[in-house]
Amino acid sequence: MTKVEQILELVREHVQERNNTEWVPGQDWVSYSGHVFDEDEYCAAVEAVLTGWLVFGKKAREFETTFPACLGKKHGSLTNSGSSANLLAAAALRSKNGFNLPEGAKIITPIVCFPTTLNPLIQNGFIPVFVDVTLPDLNLNLDQVEEALNNDPDIAGIMFAHVLGNPPDMDRLMRLVDKHSLIFIEDSCDALGSYYDGKKLGSFGHISTCSFFPAHHMTMGEGGFVATDNGNIRKVMASLRDWGRACYCNTAKPGCVVNGTACGNRFRNWLPDADDIVYDHRYVFDEIGYNLKPLEIQGAIGLQQLRKLPDFESARRKNFNLLSEIFAPYEQYFHLPVPTPKADPCWFSYLLTVREDSPFTKQDIVNHLENNRIQTRSYFGGNILYHPGYEHLRGDYGNLREQFPVAHMVTANSFFVGTFIGITEEKMAYIKGVVDKFFEERT
Repeated sequence: MTKVEQILELVREHVQERNNTEWVPGQDWVSYSGHVFDEDEYCAAVEAVLTGWLVFGKKAREFETTFPACLGKKHGSLTNSGSSANLLAAAALRSKNGFNLPEGAKIITPIVCFPTTLNPLIQNGFIPVFVDVTLPDLNLNLDQVEEALNNDPDIAGIMFAHVLGNPPDMDRLMRLVDKHSLIFIEDSCDALGSYYDGKKLGSFGHISTCSFFPAHHMTMGEGGFVATDNGNIRKVMASLRDWGRACYCNTAKPGCVVNGTACGNRFRNWLPDADDIVYDHRYVFDEIGYNLKPLEIQGAIGLQQLRKLPDFESARRKNFNLLSEIFAPYEQYFHLPVPTPKADPCWFSYLLTVREDSPFTKQDIVNHLENNRIQTRSYFGGNILYHPGYEHLRGDYGNLREQFPVAHMVTANSFFVGTFIGITEEKMAYIKGVVDKFFEERT
């Protein structure tokens, strides 16, 4: 047995021992989500480090060429985070080699969101056009989308995240996209494994994104993905991810280039205004880019997670149904989540919005759950314009409560609990007992 094999065997033994721990109800937390690793992920990570190649390499490239199909796309780029994926998507809208939208172009987005869907639009000089959301799904209000498009022909695109895996009416949305020639960025960070009318979410947008943060359907610690069917847009986003570098060999053939490059033309007259100079194409820059590449270790972990993704997805659907059974007796107090017609969501979590006439507040039930060590989360930012960092965007919207009434209700009354595979039947039974006790005490 080699030293590397000995190290990996010890890693397996350590992880198996650590994972073989008993969960104690009421003492240990019921996490709403989190990474689910066994010895496969840890051994893949250690082995990747021991190769001595730390940056984007063969494992990351293998993941990059495998994953686009999970979003129903042909091409894609692996990034260091889901936020970076959205940043690259928005940057591709501005790129002269991409969609070439001007600064100040208007993009529709829901006012209830997580910052990473909105921030890249602002950071790239676009003007967000906010619309309210609808109950109980909290997806963007398509009536308001249509009204905005009819009233403002300067709107160039639309960007939003499918809410916790559940899409809006995609038939109507795509009719609006086609009618108004919009560019559609489809944030699928919560929607991996979800479908609409038999089509994967992620397959509808001109660009689609995904996140591999530990709370999501699969994880590589941090990580994200940006995907497209357009080969040119894929090259633009890969360049933007890699400092703006013109050479694609670092992704088509990652690693050391001493054995040759993918194109075989590394040294040529690449500089248009200095064509008398032979220059290394790896140091020619087509874009004003970033460094948003992942590490090789992330790709190695991601490949192991991909093998388990069907089980992760199945568990989320099962746990959603179990939570529906738990909360169904109390429907008079909540707007409960239901799939959009034609949709088959792989639920990121179980969304609850306390009705305004309920005899308790959101904080009452959240405190009860948290005091019994069941994790909850608010629905991300709620109305994002309530937050100090976005005060400058309020502009002419006037009274936010009146302008966006559902967003106000979401901010005050919405929260969610988890559906991930780590919530076992034993934990689900515990959740039921805690929920039932909350209502027994109030009736």
